[in-house]
Order: sequence, then structure tokens, then C-alpha cells
Amino acid sequence: MKLSAMAYLIGTDEAGYGPFLGPLVIATSVWQVPDLEVDLRDHLGRATGTPPEDLALPVVIDDSKRVFKRQRGLGTLEHTVLPALATTLPGSVPPESWRSLWHQLVPGSEQVLDQLPWYQDFDVALPTGITAAVVDEVTEQLKSFWEQVDVRLLRLQAVALFPPQFNEQVEQYGGKGEVLTRQTLDLVRRQVSTLEGEPILIQCDKHGGRNYYASALQEAFPEYLVEVRRESRAQSVYRWGPPEQRTEIRFTAKGDSFLPAALASMAAKYLRELAMQAFNAYWAERLPSLRPTAGYPADARRFKEEISQLQAAEKISDATLWRNR
Repeated sequence: MKLSAMAYLIGTDEAGYGPFLGPLVIATSVWQVPDLEVDLRDHLGRATGTPPEDLALPVVIDDSKRVFKRQRGLGTLEHTVLPALATTLPGSVPPESWRSLWHQLVPGSEQVLDQLPWYQDFDVALPTGITAAVVDEVTEQLKSFWEQVDVRLLRLQAVALFPPQFNEQVEQYGGKGEVLTRQTLDLVRRQVSTLEGEPILIQCDKHGGRNYYASALQEAFPEYLVEVRRESRAQSVYRWGPPEQRTEIRFTAKGDSFLPAALASMAAKYLRELAMQAFNAYWAERLPSLRPTAGYPADARRFKEEISQLQAAEKISDATLWRNR
């Protein structure tokens, strides 16, 4: 596809910042658009909260908290994430299994997954809540739609910090907010390094209410002087880079309303839910009466107490299982 002009939009978001069990997942989506002034959500048909069959855009792209309801399963996330990811892959072939999805979305994750007992031998076919035929059909619809609206989704990618890595980094950097910022900017830097010669706009949700990001950005992009444009509770804005590829990043309260950040939110949530599916399956196989957990504080404590004897018998350390913040 050849666009009439070029600019890049990047959105980031996380899933799993608050839980004690399971990974923190940070995802990003990278888009090529006609120009930075385009309102991508309007441009793609005002997707928020509208059923896919009523849209020109064949999927719902919105904050995962509004899209995903655990009691309904993963189908709503799969209807968007798997076709969107497939449009970025050679041959537009969506991942067909749990492991292939992690390989595609979180490059290099295989080594970490194989170190944790609940992931070592786990795999299931994807999708789990809709059919593969639906994924293939929506993938073709999305490919056609990107062509029609002069937009291209270049990449979906994520990073996942499981408890051992999460705990190590919290100790190293002094808090999980700092870990979130550093990991997000490292992911952003990797995406920016693949883009050539056109302006870039990056949108992030605020990190735990943090308002000041200049020092972290300067560390992430040391080759440029990072210019502070605004720092407030509502939004913090920074710019850097040469004139031909001026880059702006915005940390905004409720930043996941920005469509590229919303897609990142859905991808991060899908990965985290799949990680918890494997985690719960491991313990349920050994304790069939055990209720599954989403990993959030109160229920995580209940879960940890109920598995405590088995955890000790299997010699699984708290550092392997439990996030310290």
C-alpha cells in the first residue's frame, strides 16, 4: 500500500499493573497514516462501543476495560486482536496457538515462559471464544478496510514482566511506576528505531498518575535534547528529534481513548488473560476444587493461601509466584 502522505502514530497501554499474580504486560500499536492531524478514531468510523456488524470498520477498538467482560470469555478481544495482528504478518496468517501468539506479540518470550512451571508445557489452540473462520474473515475485511481509508497498521508488539523479572526490576528502580515507565519507553524506542523520516506522535496513558517524564525520556533517547512542552495533571507533552522526523509523546489521563492506545490496551489484556489461563490450569490440575483467580490483591491472597501447602511441596518460591508490589 502507498499512502498519499506519511506520518506515524504509536499508542501504548498496559494490563496487569495492580495484580500480585501473573505478568505486567505493556503493548504498543504502530500505524502509518496520511498526517498527524488525522483523528484516527473518526477516520476509521467512530469505533467506540459500537457492534462490529454496524461499522464500516469491522472490529471494535476501545479500552479493554470497556470491551472485555471475563464472564463472556475472550471472544470480544479475539475478534479484534487476532485479525489486527494478522494484517501485520507475512501472508496475513493469524497465530493458531497460545505459544505462537506469544512468539508473535512478545519476541523472545519463549525462554522466560519455559522457566515458569505453569507455562512450560502449556499450549491451547486459538481462538478460544470465536472460530478460526471468523478470524480469517475479519482479517480479510480489515486488510481491505486499511486500503480504503489510506491507513496501515504496521505492528502490534508487547513486553511481559513475569513475577521474577518484575520483582527484580522493582528492587532495581525503586517502584513499579518507574518500572512501567522504563519498560514502556524501551518498547517505544524499539518501535521508533524502525521508522524512517516522517513525523511521529506517541500517545501513552499516565503512569500511575505521574506528571514528569523528561528525565526518563532523556535517558531513553540520549541522542536528542528532549523538549518539555507541557507538564500537568491532565497531560504531559515532550518533543525531540530532527526536523524531518520530529517526535512528540503525550502522557494523557485516560490516554487509552486514543485509538492506537486502545488497540494496545486490548492486545495487552488478551496476553495477560491467556497467561492467567495457563496459570490457573496448572494449579487446578493439582487442586481440582480451587477457584481460579484474576490475580488482583484480595483474591490473590485467597488463592495463595489455598495453594500454600502444594506450593511448598513443589518447592516453588514466592519470588517465582508472587509480585512484591
